[in-house]
Amino acid sequence: MKKITLILLLFCFAFSTKANNIRVSNISLENLNDVSNWVHVEFDLAWDNSWRISSGPSNWDAAWVFIKYRVNNGAWTHGIISQANSVASPGAALEVTSDGIGALVYRDGDGSGNVNFQNMQIRWNFGSTDTNDIIDIQVYAIEMVYVPEGAFYVGGTTGDEANKFHSGGFSTSSSFRIISENALTIANSAGNLYYTATNSNGGDQTGVLQTTFPKGFGAFYSMKYEVSESQWLAFFNSLTELQKVNKDITDADHKNSDAVVSRNTISWTGGTASATTTAPDRAVSYLSVADMNAYMDWTGLRPLTELEYEKACRGPILPKPGEFAWGSANIASNDYTLVNSGFSSERITNTEINTGNALYSITNGTLNGPVRNGIFAASAVNNNREETGGSYYGIMEMSGNLYERCVSVGTSQGRSFTGLHGNGIVSSTTGNGTVSNWPDNTTGDGYSFRGGSWLNGADFIRVSDRFDGASLIGTGNNRLGFRAARTAP
Repeated sequence: MKKITLILLLFCFAFSTKANNIRVSNISLENLNDVSNWVHVEFDLAWDNSWRISSGPSNWDAAWVFIKYRVNNGAWTHGIISQANSVASPGAALEVTSDGIGALVYRDGDGSGNVNFQNMQIRWNFGSTDTNDIIDIQVYAIEMVYVPEGAFYVGGTTGDEANKFHSGGFSTSSSFRIISENALTIANSAGNLYYTATNSNGGDQTGVLQTTFPKGFGAFYSMKYEVSESQWLAFFNSLTELQKVNKDITDADHKNSDAVVSRNTISWTGGTASATTTAPDRAVSYLSVADMNAYMDWTGLRPLTELEYEKACRGPILPKPGEFAWGSANIASNDYTLVNSGFSSERITNTEINTGNALYSITNGTLNGPVRNGIFAASAVNNNREETGGSYYGIMEMSGNLYERCVSVGTSQGRSFTGLHGNGIVSSTTGNGTVSNWPDNTTGDGYSFRGGSWLNGADFIRVSDRFDGASLIGTGNNRLGFRAARTAP
């Protein structure tokens, strides 16, 4: 009878969440196993413009799904799930990670268009509880893109990108091919990876990337979009009051205002109140390294490396001089005109045709800040890579909008990264992430800045550009964003 009481209380306090155009709804708890202490969390999962394709990129988009729960209105914590007894709905594949931190949901066959997977069931191992416990549960979902295993090229080309990668012992126009996850030596000699150092931010031009450092050859998932304001608030609003004080991006160490600053609309009045946004789908700026590490730890994801960044942009194709994430050096030069600002329907009315679209210093006009995730795919006249600004694998805004912060190969701290994922739990006092060998929370040592932002010129948003390949910036500003990754199971 104890467990029957529990299941009814859980059902009553379940509710849905929403981020970007991905939707979780109709959450309930079913099929209680009161011997092994697990229960099915059942929900519907839907998102728009999904795909799976067996040719060309040979990839798919997916949802990273994880759960949080709290007992008797206490602190939220991460729920551990299991592949055993989890059930995918018709048309869906469901893959639970070996650590139980989350699950990846994607199409089980080729197709494109909107998906609506109903009655998904993931097994939650809830453990022991008391008869009088009241349990709240939330289900979260983040849009991801699968990048398959395979060889690819970094850097090179005859372009003048700063600090770009190239093959050691050869000219800077010779691209380096990554053919495995084996250790890589950084040295200017044949068979090794090297990079130019046209400024002090390129890196130390030495060291070894061990087999554990994710080099991009192995399959991985990248977030389809940069982290949005609503996704940040899903994390922030789950924290305790003490943790929130340290993660408040409206304070003097961040944007220093509850007003809209550089199109960041997040506001928090303090105390037990929830923070709010008026532009939930807009890429979030002003996050420090400690903030982004905390978000990735909380979601069970990890940072993207700068080698993975280049693969995610160009796939297996040979690099082109001056190319952007959409695979050419063509780029728009109009001042963009925005309509429906802040809404999920926010779009640009004058995207250019037959050239690459991105938000950077020339097209930014009077916007002075980032736009919503996926805006170019929604605004393009023709649905191709150049006009939508999409990468080879369909990942959006890898050039422009906000900088991508990726693990650098240019410092010993970056090279010590072993690809560990977050475990869903952050520090109980500071709210900071606690994963070993991630870039430093305070100084930012170990991160590079790739892909440029709305404020940068075109030279900074090119795929091979490493002007800030090893910059030490731990604080946040109005140009910096990020997206997370997960090694494929």
